[in-house]
Amino acid sequence: MKIAVLGAGAWGTALASALAAQHRVTLWGRDEVLVSSMAQTHYNSAYLPNARLHPQLRFSEHFDKVLAEHSSANDLIIIATPLSALRSISHKIADAGIEASLVWLCKGVERGTLALPHQIMADVFGADAPVGALSGPSFAAEVAQHLPCALVLASSHERLNMGFVQQLNQSTLRIYHSTDVIGVEIGGALKNVLAIAAGVCDGLELGSNARAALITRGIAEMMRLGLALGAQPTTLSGLTGVGDLILTATGNLSRNRRVGLALGAGRSIADITAHLGHVAEGALCAHAMAALAAQHGVDMPITKAVCAVLDGLSPADAVQQLLTREASSEN
Repeated sequence: MKIAVLGAGAWGTALASALAAQHRVTLWGRDEVLVSSMAQTHYNSAYLPNARLHPQLRFSEHFDKVLAEHSSANDLIIIATPLSALRSISHKIADAGIEASLVWLCKGVERGTLALPHQIMADVFGADAPVGALSGPSFAAEVAQHLPCALVLASSHERLNMGFVQQLNQSTLRIYHSTDVIGVEIGGALKNVLAIAAGVCDGLELGSNARAALITRGIAEMMRLGLALGAQPTTLSGLTGVGDLILTATGNLSRNRRVGLALGAGRSIADITAHLGHVAEGALCAHAMAALAAQHGVDMPITKAVCAVLDGLSPADAVQQLLTREASSEN
């Protein structure tokens, strides 16, 4: 199968390299210098400097040419840009009039519109287009090193059902299929916000008990919001919900967890962003997630606490507010 991966960040590069073991894969990036360097060295010096990329992986900085070469119904285009760029790059793809199936990797809620990725894609391509979300517990650095990983491809379109799943499945990359796009997206978006909260908890040195309580109550928030939006409970308790949350909230490679650790240590989000060079996804979409929950009448105290800390409330005060909430039933 011919696959184009649009976006040469860490996750796009890692996935492209993994898929190149069995497919003809082209990685597109807008940075001509970085793309040229990857073509010569097979290392992504900016995002994955310690992982040698698959020798069969192709590289290009020519967007229109990549689309033209992956335009048939048998081809797959994977959008690996941040959520903020999903709508604009989708319009460019739509203007090209291609027939390839489209899969996105980005997670979150669009600020302003509060649209989930599948709603953005429906706005651009229509409700019946062959599109889907690929998500799951995955650190790019580990995928680039060909360590085992399990993901979920969620789509309601027949073309992206088991046929594509079976083609993408390989020895170190296990792909499951789901039709619950909303559940996959809610789990992927909210786990980033909750991972910041878990990082704050550890940054304040509140202990393992507190972290376990926070993650568990975070799962309750994920379930409440997901069910309100029509997600299936089994999806939220699976790889793209609880599984991704466990990884992101506890793994040392998690950018969102690192943001939380730094916030817990007393640093401001501006200082953290300057140090990281970019903002983690949870910080970008926390307020949008809170607004989406409010729109549907869903109580999400941990999410609101993360928003308050990002806005300047001290982490200790945010924790105190959570602990002194009125007692209630667990369920």
